[in-house]
Order: sequence, then structure tokens, then C-alpha cells
Amino acid sequence: MLDDGIRAFDLRYAYDVTNSSLVFWHGPALQSQTATVDDVMYGFYRWLDQHPSEVVFLSFQYQSSTTPYATNSQGVQSLLFDTLTSPAAKQYIQQTTGEIGTLGESRGQIRHTMPALPGLHFSPTDWTENGDNITLTLNASTGLTAYIEDYFLPQTSSHSTLNATSAHLHRAASHGIRDAKLHALDDLFWTFASSTKPPNIPPITPAMQALGNGSSATPGQGGVNHQLVPILREMRGQRLGIVMFDFYEEPGELLDVFLGLLPPEE
Repeated sequence: MLDDGIRAFDLRYAYDVTNSSLVFWHGPALQSQTATVDDVMYGFYRWLDQHPSEVVFLSFQYQSSTTPYATNSQGVQSLLFDTLTSPAAKQYIQQTTGEIGTLGESRGQIRHTMPALPGLHFSPTDWTENGDNITLTLNASTGLTAYIEDYFLPQTSSHSTLNATSAHLHRAASHGIRDAKLHALDDLFWTFASSTKPPNIPPITPAMQALGNGSSATPGQGGVNHQLVPILREMRGQRLGIVMFDFYEEPGELLDVFLGLLPPEE
């Protein structure tokens, strides 16, 4: 994924089935019993050694509903703390708190989102579940703010997700123009283009939402990914922040269009 151009990762961790190490989950689905959080972090460090001009953004979220009786226990928190404060972590993770920093300051390093550690804290209590326009204050003294679209369970067809995603991208593009706040361009926009709708009959999976299947639930224009391409093309030259795509390999031009919105120096 890194070699494809992906620089932001949504990492959801919890104990493994033996309660001895941290691994990655997505809801009740165990991603791997052997790929631990610690091991994956060293993979990021190695990649940054090979690409010292790059920056990686990591979001860490405790994944609930994994195994019966699993909780975000002291043991879980201690393991994550040790991983993110190790000598290696201090070398590769940007040590500032409550600020995003500039690209130049962050080259060859990682930004992450965890409270009580260097990075940015995205408060779960203030994060509106299934929200299409979430506002979180990241630093009260500077006014640094995050604007997030995480409309993962749409009430209607894939058009609902597309509309929420498109609206948020347009808010990001116009933010520095319409917001008179000092340093408005420092704010962070984070858009999730992924969604699912299990209650639908038949259920609409994340793959169907992203790629479409020609049904009335995912009309003939393709899924969200396909329909975002012309929208993104019209926004060339605009700052859109972080956008998370499901099944980003399709259509083939999706990442190229998104990554080509701005020249590298911007």
C-alpha cells in the first residue's frame, strides 16, 4: 500500500486471542494472529528509512467487539504505550502534541492520533457515530480543528455515501476561503469514502458500495470510487486533506487522480 501511494492508515488494534500481544482487527474479524502492532510499526520504520522524504499518518483506535469479554484494559494500553514510546518510536514518530506540523518538519517521520502521547487526540466521545460533518477541536489554545466525514452506514443507496463524501470534499476545498479564522489552512480535513449497509435486503457490502454491482442499490455509473473520479478531476489544485478509499485499486485512475491534485511541493 505504501508503494501505491497510501500515506494514511486507520489501524484498529486489540489483544490477540491469547491476550499476550496486540494485533489488528476490523470489528470481530481478526486480520492476522501473527502480524503484531509492534512488528508492523517496525515495517513502517524500515520503509521510512528507505524513503526519508516521506511522511506517514497513523490513526490508532482500540477495536471493541473482538472476542468475548475483551476490553481496552490496562494491559492493552500498556503494550501500546510501550510500542509508541520505545527508543525506535521516538526516532520515527514526531514528538509534538496537538499540532500537525509542516511537511518539512515531518519528513521521514510518522504522525499518529493517540491521547497522552505525542500526536493528535481525536476524542471518541466527541466523534459523532455515522456523522457526515464532525468537528473536533484538536488544540484549544491554537484553534486547530479537524473536520471529519465518517458516514459509514448510509440510510439510502450508494448515492447517499457519494453525496456525503462529495459535500465534505467541497467543504475542504473552500475552507481556507470562507473561514476567516486565523490559520484556517492548518486545519485537518479527513474524509471516509467507504461505507456498508448490512440491514439492506440483500445486504450491501463495502465492496458493492465502493465498486458497484449494477443493481438499483449501486446504479450503473459504478460504485462510489468510480463516481468520485470526475468529481476529483474538477477539484484539481485544491487541498482536500486525507481521503480514505475502500478497494482503492479500482478504477485504476482513482489514486492517480487524487494524488495528482496538487504538485508534490504543495
